[in-house]
Amino acid sequence: MQIGIVGLPFSGKTTLFGTLTNTHIDPDAFQKRDSNISMVKVPDSRLDKLTAIFNPKKKVNATIEFVDLIAIQKGEHSSSQFSSQFLTKVRTNDALIHVVRGFEDDTVPHVEGSINLLRDINTLEEEFLLADMAFVEGRFEKLEKDLRKPKSKDRALKEIEVMKHWQQALENEQPLRAIDISDAEMEYVSNYQPLSAKPMLLALNLGENDIAGSRDIMNKVLAETGDKNIAAEPFFAKIELELAELDDEEKEMFMEEYGIAESALSRLIGKAYELLGLQSFFTVGEDECRAWTIKKGMTAQQSAGVIHTDFYNKFIRAEVASYDDFMEHGSLAACKDKGLLRLEGKEYVVKDGDILNIRHG
Repeated sequence: MQIGIVGLPFSGKTTLFGTLTNTHIDPDAFQKRDSNISMVKVPDSRLDKLTAIFNPKKKVNATIEFVDLIAIQKGEHSSSQFSSQFLTKVRTNDALIHVVRGFEDDTVPHVEGSINLLRDINTLEEEFLLADMAFVEGRFEKLEKDLRKPKSKDRALKEIEVMKHWQQALENEQPLRAIDISDAEMEYVSNYQPLSAKPMLLALNLGENDIAGSRDIMNKVLAETGDKNIAAEPFFAKIELELAELDDEEKEMFMEEYGIAESALSRLIGKAYELLGLQSFFTVGEDECRAWTIKKGMTAQQSAGVIHTDFYNKFIRAEVASYDDFMEHGSLAACKDKGLLRLEGKEYVVKDGDILNIRHG
């Protein structure tokens, strides 16, 4: 999974990237390329506890790839506010974190001259709507030509209906993530990657004085956007960058002092999982304890395929115990004695935290 981090200049976007990935970015060097990329382990206390019990040779966390995209810049020779290069880079990400500046700093003026969370959120959203509208109009031109070709006529007619649905939403200033997309339409979303369909997480970069009231600020922003398919999370760039550089004991004291319950990494990844409809299952043993990321609703056979394609093709059964049952009884053998280690078939829908052992041919 790849999550792009976007934002206006001086929003704290690259600071967030550095915090999440525990890396230091040289701003001057960044300007010479258009993105920073880093793979991050997904923190999961359940995996930590399973590892402590099994003491395996290896622990493998699930991972997320974060991409820090160069700050949004206005295009010089286009009616578009943002450059086509930026929009192309954004299109390839599974989800987006939009870092929105909410802190005052006289030494680093806001590019628009003032702090306004909703204005900055709408600046990006409106540009995505315009880009998607231009794409839809381009598809209509192409599809009109395809209608004249007997071999492509049927598919063109189906796609025209999809594009009409999208066009109606966009003309009403609705992002595509906010409308009901049918299973048939999802093929087009996957192929064309419309920008306003991207799951969006707002990282509200607030000042130290906003910590106590951060949840109220977040709820107000969400109410004003009116988009139920956008999530938000407060973030305190300067404080959390310092946190990322501390050892665990110092970090715990520091977080308690500032009233921060979880690290930015845990909070934002948790929100990203919710947005994308993701969950984890585990495989355990003396050799390895590992967390695997799957879409909610995936079956045992589909989940087995995430481990290895042979496991999907030659799937027989899955031995399944829930994480909670395992932790209550202390071992898979004890779960089996209690009837809590079950044999499930290929259609079993895997639940978050399930411990699986795949039987295959």
